[in-house]
Formats: sequence, C-alpha cells, structure tokens
Amino acid sequence: MLKKIKETSTFIQAVTGVKAEIGIILGTGLGGLVKEIRILKTIEYVDIPNFPVSTVEGHKGQLIFGKLGGRNVLAMQGRFHYYEGYDMQKVAFPVRVMNYLGINTLIVSNASGGLNPGFRVGDLMMINDHINMFGDNPLIGPNLDELGVRFPDMSMVYDLNLRRLARKIALENHIDLKEGVYIGVSGPTFETPAEYRMFRILGGDAIGMSTVPEVIAARHMGMSVFGISIITDSGVPGEIVEISHAEVQEVAMKAEPKMSLIIKELISSL
Repeated sequence: MLKKIKETSTFIQAVTGVKAEIGIILGTGLGGLVKEIRILKTIEYVDIPNFPVSTVEGHKGQLIFGKLGGRNVLAMQGRFHYYEGYDMQKVAFPVRVMNYLGINTLIVSNASGGLNPGFRVGDLMMINDHINMFGDNPLIGPNLDELGVRFPDMSMVYDLNLRRLARKIALENHIDLKEGVYIGVSGPTFETPAEYRMFRILGGDAIGMSTVPEVIAARHMGMSVFGISIITDSGVPGEIVEISHAEVQEVAMKAEPKMSLIIKELISSL
C-alpha cells in the first residue's frame, strides 16, 4: 500500500504543481462547495493511478485543486464507500495520499439521518465524536509505521480548536449549528425504525454510511479533522417516512450554502 500511496501522490504533484494545505471531502449532494473554489487544476479519478472510482449518484469523481478562503485546498468531489465493494484500505486511500501531499488538516462532510429528536431535516450538525459500526477498520492488518503508530489514540478525534472556530462562525452568521455524535454504518440500506432506536440508545445523534474510515486513517497519520453533517432525513420515532437517495440529495443541496459558508470561513481563519 505504501508504494501505491507514494506513486499516486507523486503523480498528482507532478500533474498539478500545486501544494495544497487543506483537504476537503464532499459527501452526497454536497459538491456545490466547488463553486466557491478558484480552480487551478481538476483531475478525474479515472486518470489517477491506483485511485478508486465513485459509483454513486451525487459523487462526481474528481479532485479539485485551487484557492478557497485564501488557502490552497484539495477537494474530493465524490468519495468512496464500503458498500460499493471497496475494502477499508481503498476507502481510506485518498486520505493517505492527501497526507503524503503535505496536507495536515482534513474537512469531511456528509449527508446523514437524524437520530436526535432536537434535530430537523436540513439542520447542520458539527461532529464532536463518532461510533464505528462498520464492523471493520482501515487499520486492520500489518501496521505501516511510516504512516502512524500501531494503536492510535482516538480520545480527541475531531479537533477542538476547529470546532470552536466553526461555532463562532455559525453564531456570527446566524446559522443554527447543532453538535453531536455521528454513527458510521456500512449501508447501503437506510435503517429500520428498530435500528434507529438502537443507534439512538447507543449515543448517536446522526447516522450515515461514510466519514468514519476516512477520519480514522487521518488521525492515524496525525491530521487535524473537522466534520460536518447535513441532516437529510429523520430517524426519530413518529417522524420516519420512506426516503430515497434522490430526496437525500435534494435536501443536501438546499442546505449546502450554509455548510459552504462555514467551511469557507473556517479555512479563512486558519
């Protein structure tokens, strides 16, 4: 894997000539942040050695290099999911490459189902912790000491300073930014009412099919992480309705401008 990471990062650096400082992963229906980026270079995933390919609608499948908030950024317009058939190492591979490109701060976004009865569809939730319910982990297997330690600490996964800055930005812009625990599951099915109840009892405020593997890999390499979810549907008893992927995308796109503002201002303040 290390050989592939180095090969891919060398290719990207040669093609772009841009040294990014901050990595961004855009979730389902959340590719609109790219409009805020002054794009310097775009690379399709299919053209990148060793890179997986997005197969899900709402994930365009390209790397965007450019300027956002006065900083050099690399944005993934489309991510990879465990349910697509990729193993955890493949899901986390782009984050490994980001780190080899010199990126030490990772911003992850996603569309998720709400478990907290205080949340409403369209709300933003800043992630303050997560629960890994994938039944797998990107660090399983021989540890690569060049990437990180065998047993990385996970007591402070989501950077406290980044969360404080985001809270301040939301307050100044009159955005109701919720905060809570994200539960990561394999998917691709949406949860049953009984599963929603279980995950709420376990301590979850939102649930989705991504983010956790990428964040585990990022923390393994010592990267600072900020995570934000858009609540696109409700798993609260009495509020559960039949939902489709298209509806999730629609809600995410409507709420995205608020998320984009927070991310842009957050990057500007770093």
